[in-house]
Amino acid sequence: MNIIVLAGGISTERDVSIVTGTKVCRALRELGHNAAILDVYFGTKSIDVFSRDYDLDANVQEIKNFNNIVEQEKSVRKTFFGENVIELCQNADIVFMALHGENGENGKVQAVFDLFGIKYTGTGYLGSALAMDKGVSKSIFTAKGIPTPKGFILKKSNKVSENLLEGTNVTIPCIVKPSCGGSSIGVAIVNKEEELMTALDEAFKFEDEVVIENYISGREFSVAVVDGETYPIIEIVPKEGFYDYSNKYEPGKTDDICPADLTKEQTKQMKKIAVDVSKALYLDKYCRVDFIMDNKGIMYCLEANTLPGMTPTSLMPQEALVLGMDYGRLCEKLIEVSMK
Repeated sequence: MNIIVLAGGISTERDVSIVTGTKVCRALRELGHNAAILDVYFGTKSIDVFSRDYDLDANVQEIKNFNNIVEQEKSVRKTFFGENVIELCQNADIVFMALHGENGENGKVQAVFDLFGIKYTGTGYLGSALAMDKGVSKSIFTAKGIPTPKGFILKKSNKVSENLLEGTNVTIPCIVKPSCGGSSIGVAIVNKEEELMTALDEAFKFEDEVVIENYISGREFSVAVVDGETYPIIEIVPKEGFYDYSNKYEPGKTDDICPADLTKEQTKQMKKIAVDVSKALYLDKYCRVDFIMDNKGIMYCLEANTLPGMTPTSLMPQEALVLGMDYGRLCEKLIEVSMK
């Protein structure tokens, strides 16, 4: 198959996307596919990317070379898609979405591809938009009876006072996080009231809207849902702190246990909630649903990820491996599901 692996972009998760895209592209090429990595924002001058002598390493380095000029380009560019991006994606059998964060997971790229008749991996524009916005997805969870920490949305334009939490359903300790961010960038645990304003200032550096929710102390889990079926549950145990950017992507900083040490009843319940989440958010291809369980065994859904990471430390590949599915086969599985 001729496959474009779309990576890069302009989000705070650009670096993670490049890592995901490189690993996916290499795996697909090793399986005999004519796969080529492409930066969605900068594109390429070459249109002959599906030949077998395609130099993956050289193209990855070219994409990385753009990292230092992203902000500069954003200040002058009026269009999002880079040179030849749409044309190359139209010429591919499918686009493997290795994008993360803004204009990758929020449904905008998916909507454009739908209009151009371009096939791509993952969920469509509506599910992407719903899941990307943590405030919207939290409202849907509440309406659908899906357990989730209590919280509320705060906009940067709102008047913020020191007694912000008074009269809300949130108490200290709490979590402050950007509404549409990923990889725990801009996320803070607030243990004292005097820390709240600092946490808000940090989160608002990334977005104009944040979610403030009750902090749940407990064990963290994640489960992939692929084509309506759940993969083995994985437990994430950071060696220090919480599951932040560093713990997610630096090897050795987190112990991942798969299958997770849960009772049969707990496993059944968590998997059912994960499927319910995928249905509630219209995530019909694949996703990864994150949970936390307190010391009483009560489960809370934190969020759903429409384009789960595929880096060397990512969770979904580890879950697939327990099923006997190696990394390359998982990539092909995600393509097969998406092409239905």
